[in-house]
Parts: sequence; C-alpha cells; structure tokens
Amino acid sequence: MANRGEIAVRVIRGLREFGVQSVAVYSDADRGSLAVSLADEAAYIGASSSSESYLRVDKIIAAALEHGAEAIHPGYGFLSENAEFAEACSAAGIKFIGPSADAIRKMGSKTEARQVAIRAGAPVAPGVESAITSTDEAHEIARRLGYPVLLKAAAGGGGKGMRRVDREEDLASAWRDASSEALRAFKNGDVYLEKLVIEPRHIEIQILGDEHGHLIHLGERECSIQRRHQKVIEECPSPVMLKHPELREQMGEAALKIARAVKYSNAGTMEFLVDRERNFYFLEMNTRLQVEHPVTELVTALDLVEWQLRIASGERLKLRQQDIQWQGSAIECRVYAEDPENQFLPFPGTITYLREPSGPGLRLDSGVYNGWNVPLEYDPLLAKLAAWGPTRERAIERLGRALAEYTVAGIRTNTEFFREILLDPEFQKGRLSTAFLDEFFKRRKARVADEWEEAAAALVAAHVGRATATAAPRKSASRWVIEGRDESLR
Repeated sequence: MANRGEIAVRVIRGLREFGVQSVAVYSDADRGSLAVSLADEAAYIGASSSSESYLRVDKIIAAALEHGAEAIHPGYGFLSENAEFAEACSAAGIKFIGPSADAIRKMGSKTEARQVAIRAGAPVAPGVESAITSTDEAHEIARRLGYPVLLKAAAGGGGKGMRRVDREEDLASAWRDASSEALRAFKNGDVYLEKLVIEPRHIEIQILGDEHGHLIHLGERECSIQRRHQKVIEECPSPVMLKHPELREQMGEAALKIARAVKYSNAGTMEFLVDRERNFYFLEMNTRLQVEHPVTELVTALDLVEWQLRIASGERLKLRQQDIQWQGSAIECRVYAEDPENQFLPFPGTITYLREPSGPGLRLDSGVYNGWNVPLEYDPLLAKLAAWGPTRERAIERLGRALAEYTVAGIRTNTEFFREILLDPEFQKGRLSTAFLDEFFKRRKARVADEWEEAAAALVAAHVGRATATAAPRKSASRWVIEGRDESLR
C-alpha cells in the first residue's frame, strides 16, 4: 500500500477481506500509525517529509520487491496519478492497481484531457486546448471569451495554479502568480484559460472499467461545497438528479465516451460543471480512487476497492449498466484537524480522547486512534464520516446525530462547522453551488451578530424586569410523537 492515513487503512481492510496479505509503507511520522498496525507487514521508506518518503518512487519499489509484493495500490494523492510510477511498477514486474500509464498521462494533463473530451464529443467549457505562452496571448484569449475567466494549471488540481480574473488589468499578474504556483506544486508552470462558469454545481461521475474493454458508470456525486477549490462535503445522488434523472444518463454517457477514448480501465472519475440551465461541461479526470468514494458505495452497494483488485487481477467486469441501481442518499464530510474559527488553519497535535460515532446507516473511514499524534507534515484529514438514509432528509439527520457524538480532544476539528452546514436551510433544500460556502459565511456572520444583540437585550430585560409572577407551566407535546414526520416504513 503506497499511501498513508485513512485510505491506507481502507485498502488494507479490503485486502484482508479479499484474502490478500498487505504491506504498508511508512515514514518516520507514521511509525505508530493505524495502517502500520493493521497491515501484515510494514516497510520503512524514509523521513517524515513526503519528498523523502511517499513521493519516492525508488524507495516504494524497493520496499515492494524486498517484501515480495505482487501489486501496489496507490490510494489517492502522492503518486496515485503519476504515470512514471505506474511505469516503474510495470518495469519491476509489479501490478499497478489503476489505469495504464498512457491513460494517466493523457488524462493527467488538463489541456490534453480537454482535447480528448472534444474529440470524444463531450461538452467542455469554452476555452483553449494548450498552455498560454505570453501575456499578449492571454489578453487576446480573455477578450474573445469575455470576462470573468479562469486561469488553471495544466498539470494538476486541488486549486493550485488557479486564479479567477474579473478585469483585464488583473490578468497579467494573475497569470504570473498562477504559473509560479503551478510550477512549485507540480513542477510544471503551464497554465491555460477557460471561460468562468458562474456559480455552477460541481458534479462528478464515477466510472469502472475492466482490462477487456468493458466500461460502466456508477452515477454521480455532488461535490459543490468547496473551500478554496477543495471539496468539503459530498453526496450521492446529487439533489439536482432527484428532479432531473435524465441528466445522470446524459452525463454518464459523456463520461464513458471520454473513458473509451483513452481505453481506460479500473476506477476513475470524470468531473463536470453544471450551470443553472443544467448545461454541463467536462472539467477534468481523476485517474484514481476518490476520497469521496464511500457515498457511491453506500448508495450502489458496490465495493469499489474490491472491484479495483478484481480488475487488476484480470477479472472481467460482470456488471452491466442496467444492473446499477441507486438506493437512498448518502452524505460524507471530511473530518480535518483544523480550526474553523482561525481560517481553517491545520491543528496538529496529540489526540487525548476520541469517541467515534456509530449506529444505523453510518460509515466511518478513519486513520487515527486515541493517543495518535496528528503530524504537521501531511494533509490533516483524520477521517471521513458518511451517513446513508432512505431519503436525503434522513441522511442529513443521521449525519447530524453522528457529528454530535463525534468527540475529539487534544486538537481541534471541523465537526461543529459541519453541523452548522447541515442545519442551513439552503443546504437542506439542496440549493448548492461552488459559491455555497461564500454565501454561507455571509449568513453565518449575520446570524452571529443577531445572536449577540439578542443576548444583550435578554440580559438587560432580565436585569430591569425581575419576574414578579410565576408563569403557567408549558404544555409539551407527547414525547412519543414526532411532529411533521411520516414514520411509516421507508
């Protein structure tokens, strides 16, 4: 397992259920990790810095050969979308559990992926298919597209190398900044331009294909709630599909067209933007398992990691498109060691107390335990908490209950922040877009100000007018009646 944290735990458990022994790699910071304790064997690969451990192809290959590993699962992040790593595995006689190096290379470049999508007949946002080479070229393209435009790194994602530009006078500096950031993050400073789609939904399609040419899609995930272009809450199905199920079929077919064009195999995800008129545009492809894969598993009752292993072993995909069904709704939130009240800064440290939620319809993919020291060197993701319900409303209720049970001491987390989002009327109505959190923070700020004013007024009233009479006891509703809910079996 060429990864760490909760995804390493997830894959190790999947391997055990499949009857396959596992080897976990680890750095200095992860010597005592949950993944290391669960794996059958463990291999030390270097210092805590990812550049000296989890990003070292040579060390991971050497560890795999030393332990006699026949295959490597890359998880997500680190080397999961690195074509050179996939090729190194093949050269060493080790099966890479993922797509071919050629597919990774074609779809890993956003500009090349756009070209593939266009040739396959899938819709893309207006823009260019090659990197910008000068400020003059950038100005010419932006004028043709019309402002606002979006500068995007050609070689990576996660918001790195991305800049929104609303005015012509800001374009040159934004291009330089985006290119510089892309170079630092991906060792490739190429940047291209797209027309900005205003407040779209971000919806992705999960695909699955075997090595014999058979491809299917497993429906969509709504990933619109994002902070700095990083997904925060994901759900399946998308609320928009509940009203317009034909959109799933259209987007699914577009995703499969692109996948067929590069002879894709194993698990992958096509990401799209959907505008207010339900037009959709191909954005990019992730040639790996996604962080948010549990919501698809909960709704389709399929184990994606198991199918990754089956496909990598040469098994044919027996599932047909008409076999895929979606039951109920699932919502996932990413639990991070961070401080929402301090600009979401990472909050590493030792977990001194941990109580994890459980119960009907819940799933917790966790990589931590009581006493674990959350390291500073890596992404501070602790766990993914997902809830399934027969309806979206029930999934929201279950997730809220689970978040209330989730207790972590010694560090700060974002669980209370998620509880606020779940109670937000706009979220509950499914009115989502990539601008959701910006508007949510405005509503939140106004609400906090109102609460302070109400509290101050209550204190004044209590001080001035002490109660002189006892109020009549309040009649409460029966504790056995849940008002406004249909409690028939769902």
